[in-house]
Amino acid sequence: MGMMNAAETDLDEKAIVAAAESALADIAAVRTEVGKVIFGQEKVVENTLIAVLSGGHALLVGVPGLAKTKLVNTLGGVLGLDANRIQFTPDLMPSDILGSEVMDQDENGRRSFRFVKGPVFAQLLMADEINRASPRTQSALLQSMQEYHVTVAGQRLDLPAPFHVLATQNPLEQEGTYPLPEAQLDRFLMQVDVDYPDLADERRILLETTGLAEEQAGTVLNAGRLMEIQKLIRQMPVSDAVVDAILSLVRSARPGQGNASTDKHVAWGPGPRAGQALMLCARARALYEGRLAPSLDDVHALAEPVLQHRMALTFAARAEGMSVRDVIAGLVKQARN
Repeated sequence: MGMMNAAETDLDEKAIVAAAESALADIAAVRTEVGKVIFGQEKVVENTLIAVLSGGHALLVGVPGLAKTKLVNTLGGVLGLDANRIQFTPDLMPSDILGSEVMDQDENGRRSFRFVKGPVFAQLLMADEINRASPRTQSALLQSMQEYHVTVAGQRLDLPAPFHVLATQNPLEQEGTYPLPEAQLDRFLMQVDVDYPDLADERRILLETTGLAEEQAGTVLNAGRLMEIQKLIRQMPVSDAVVDAILSLVRSARPGQGNASTDKHVAWGPGPRAGQALMLCARARALYEGRLAPSLDDVHALAEPVLQHRMALTFAARAEGMSVRDVIAGLVKQARN
């Protein structure tokens, strides 16, 4: 019987390796198609795709006009997902996102209520400038991100599967913005910072997007295949060394855990969700980079997008001009040594 179990394990491992190799090919094709339309920004594309492959939501932070919306539209097409977009404004109401009940009257004059679904009923939802809406409206979206269903007039309605929110946020402290509360930021698997393109990429943007014909990205996956890959990522083995690296990195970012630099600069650190995010994202990054198992490099590369929105600096550290990114870079450096 023991031999039988060992053979079964081998079979399982072989099946997982075969499935992972087929996923590698699919992910490589996704990268190629996205690259036809989004120039440069490799890190942004990589981290956003890793968040989706891991089954989570991502917050894209950058000034206007850096193709954040275009990236999300492109991903929806390439991944074969049903996509919707909401432009968040200060007067947006929860019902504008979730949907609302309307009254119908039939030919006999009988009246009844019918629920009209809002834009949240999509597989890929783009929430543009999420910090411009009121906290009440933000919470309606963030609840659906956490619970994958909405409740309207006491009735539970499940959201489509898969369900991913890619939200964008303007980092400029403009008037009329409501910063997302910390507990709501924690709902995002990653915060992806979008910077200005470098010179060569910007030159290509100028030349290729101002002519008559613009390159289009083709569809590579569909929702069913994406969910298979997401399931596979959860089955990928993670070595003890990688698990230990995740734990020590996350714990070193919390004050009171024996890290002198953190005790001095960090007011509060990441909770267990950060570790969960690193476990999933490290596996997805390995596949994205063409490997079958996550490494310490994956953990270190993902530290910033996974941790930066889950911790805050002390007033003294902010007064010194430090940023959360500086602190995380220091922790990664310590971990590498």
